[in-house]
Amino acid sequence: MARQVALLRGINLGSARRIAMGELRTLLEAHYEEVSTYIASGNILLTSDLPPDALGAELERRIEERFEIEVPVVVRTREELAAVVAGDPFAELVTDPKRYQVSFLGEPPDRAITSRIEAAAVAPEAVAVKGREIFAWHPHGVIRSPLAKALGDRRLGATARNWNTVTNLLALASS
Repeated sequence: MARQVALLRGINLGSARRIAMGELRTLLEAHYEEVSTYIASGNILLTSDLPPDALGAELERRIEERFEIEVPVVVRTREELAAVVAGDPFAELVTDPKRYQVSFLGEPPDRAITSRIEAAAVAPEAVAVKGREIFAWHPHGVIRSPLAKALGDRRLGATARNWNTVTNLLALASS
């Protein structure tokens, strides 16, 4: 069985789309092994025999049935997450991991989307698209960032985590 990390998109960001992590854990413990959550923004660690895409679809269905909200879920195995961390394109550039984000997608973006995202990165921001991940350095934060706005477009279907969260999830999945 593989250790996997499920990333839920757009929950607990305001008064809508709230899911209590304790209730989510209880739901998932009935179906998977070694279930835990990390912070309230929708990070689940679990062990399952299902491939990541099938697990993501199953989690989406279970969450919708139980909580009556549609929540896109992106899943990475522990090994895939380790490859994301090992492939960090901005290790020498980033000075604040809270302002460094990785957007996780279900599949690699097409060239038109990649071009639009790359065009939105205005120095000193930086962006790198690597497979199903988009690495984005926001040294002045995301509030007025055209790059952050482009990455937050629902049509992209991505869910973002800051670098601290990414590395902490890897550490938890590895323990």
